[in-house]
Amino acid sequence: MSRNYRTQVFGDIASVGRDAWTRLVARDADANPFVHYDYLHALEASGCVGRRTGWTPQHLALWRGAELAAAVPLYVKSHSFGEYVFDWAWADAYARYGLRYYPKLVAAVPFAPVAGTRLLAADDDARAAAADALLAHARASGLSSLHVLFAPAAQIERLASLGLLVRRGVQFHWRNAGYTTFDDFLAALAQPKRKKIRAERRHVAQAGVTAERRVGAAIDAADWDFFHRCYRATYAAHGSTPYLNRDFFHRLGEAMPQHLVLAIARRGPQPIAAALGIFDDTRLYGRHWGAVEHVSCLHFECCYYQMIEFAIEQRLAVFEGGAQGAHKLARGLDPVATASAHWLAEPAMHAAVARFVARETDAVEHTLDELNEHRAWRTTEAGADTD
Repeated sequence: MSRNYRTQVFGDIASVGRDAWTRLVARDADANPFVHYDYLHALEASGCVGRRTGWTPQHLALWRGAELAAAVPLYVKSHSFGEYVFDWAWADAYARYGLRYYPKLVAAVPFAPVAGTRLLAADDDARAAAADALLAHARASGLSSLHVLFAPAAQIERLASLGLLVRRGVQFHWRNAGYTTFDDFLAALAQPKRKKIRAERRHVAQAGVTAERRVGAAIDAADWDFFHRCYRATYAAHGSTPYLNRDFFHRLGEAMPQHLVLAIARRGPQPIAAALGIFDDTRLYGRHWGAVEHVSCLHFECCYYQMIEFAIEQRLAVFEGGAQGAHKLARGLDPVATASAHWLAEPAMHAAVARFVARETDAVEHTLDELNEHRAWRTTEAGADTD
C-alpha cells in the first residue's frame, strides 16, 4: 500500500464527517444512495446498527493529507442476520471444530442486498490502497474472517487478486428498453405473461383497491408511520423481528427525500399496504413492503408493477427487484449474477470454504442458465401474438 495514505478506523460515521464522506461518494462512479452518508448515519442514529444489534460500526478511512481518499463501510458482526449472503454453514463448521466464527468483519450496507461500491474511493490508486488496508486490518483484528458483500466486478477482482474467495449469487432485475408506457413493456412480453400481469392488476382493481405513488417531500410523517406499521406486520407474519425501526424511516424521509418513492394501496380512503423504493439517476431499488390487509396479487402490484411504472416515467435504466424469488421471472425481471469476496483467517477453513465455493459456483451458473430459459420476453419467432 502506498505510504501516501493515513489509515483510521471509526466507531461511527459521524466521526468521519458528513462533508468528507459526501465529497468522496460524489467521486465514486459505483456509489448509490445506500452508501450515502445520510443513509448510513440514519441506520446508526436510529439504533438499527450499533447499540447491541450485532452490527458494530468500524468504518475504515484512508486520508491523503486532509482529503478523505477512500473509505469502507465496515462492521464487526456477532451473527449473520441481515446480510443476505448466507454463511450459517460456515459458522456451524467452525463450531464443530471448536473454533469461534463470531465476531467477524463485514463490509456491506446493513439489511440491503444491493450491489454497489464497498471500496469507496476518489481514484483507482486510492481504491487499491483501500483493498490492501482492508485486508491488513482484517489480519490484524484477530477476528475469524472478512466478508465484502455485493461489490462491483472490478472491486471483486481486486479482492480476489489479494487471495479472497469469490462467491456468486443470483438476483432479479428489470431493464428498461426505452419504454414510454407500461403497455409498451407489456407488449415486449410473451402473451401468457402479459395476460397474467393484466389479470393480476385487474384482480386488485376489482377488489376495490387503488394505488398511488408518493415521491420525495410528498411523503409525509403519517405515510411513514403507516409504512412502518406495514413493514412490522410483514415480519410478524413470518414470526421474525424487523431490522429497521420507525425512527430510521422518518430520518430517511427527512435526510434524503429526493431518493424515495412510496407506493401506497388503498381500499377507498383507507391505506392497506405500502412498498418502498429507493432511486438515483439510473436505478430504482425495490426495498421493503408490507400490508395490514390481505388482497390477492397486491404484493405484485405494489412491489413490481407500481415500481416498473415509476421507472418508466423517470426513464430509469434498471429496477432491482432484489434477491430470491423465481416468480419475478414471470413479471419481466431477469436473473443477474452478484458477487461477494471472503477471507478466513484459519488456513484450513479458508481451503475448505474454497472447495465449497467452487462447487457452489458451478451450481449458480447452472441455475442462471436454467432461469434464463424461462424469461418472460417474446422471442422473435413468436411473431405478433395477441391477448
